[in-house]
Amino acid sequence: MPAQPILGEASEGAVEAPSERSPECLVRLSGLRRAFGGILVLDGVDLDVHAGEGVALLGANGSGKTTLLKTVATLQRPSRGSVTVAGHDVARDAEQVRRHVGLVAHGSYIYEDLTALENLRFWTTLSGLRPSPTDLLAALAAVELEAFASDRARTFSAGMKRRLSLARFVLAGPRVLLLDEPFTGLDQQGRKWLEEYLLAFKARGGALLMATHSFRLGFTVADRFVILAGGRIVVDRARVDLTPDELGRLYALHTEDAS
Repeated sequence: MPAQPILGEASEGAVEAPSERSPECLVRLSGLRRAFGGILVLDGVDLDVHAGEGVALLGANGSGKTTLLKTVATLQRPSRGSVTVAGHDVARDAEQVRRHVGLVAHGSYIYEDLTALENLRFWTTLSGLRPSPTDLLAALAAVELEAFASDRARTFSAGMKRRLSLARFVLAGPRVLLLDEPFTGLDQQGRKWLEEYLLAFKARGGALLMATHSFRLGFTVADRFVILAGGRIVVDRARVDLTPDELGRLYALHTEDAS
């Protein structure tokens, strides 16, 4: 946004230089530690995710990826350190944080015996939202399921269920999407659709934090790749500085070291 002139200081006809303001930091982890009993899963994690940015979390099973996402989503509390979303602390302001966050977990959390429209209506009731019937159909149209509004979810493919789960966030309008293995179980068409959806979400100023083992699929969506090992971030690299093969070698190196 161009800088606004200060009255009385800018000479007539002067042109102000554009602001160099950085994109807003929507997710900030500072010294995050998370322990379960005597087991330390996350150990001093520092991470920022900005508006318009996608960050892919990589790591072996048990490296803390899902724990990190759940902590950002307010489903778990930090043992130490802090996590903020759009400036709100996940421990102190959980209700405010939830207004900004959408979590797409392993399970789609779809009710199989309800139709697509009934699933959306039930979810909005639980969330305290009051969309109109037109809004509900528009959300289904946004994820290309409008023609299936009256079909029961049990008849849907894995990709269609994933799209139905995302329709909830079309209605809620979160600024941050947290995704846990989002490409699992999707066919080629479903993966392509999800990639395009996530790219559009970023283009509108949203932030993505995505845990995945399929880093080659995430290469088209993520702007940065973060590898977790031993509860810590051991690699944080921009996509433009990596090739898929280089990322694969880094992943193999650090996951083998952690095993």
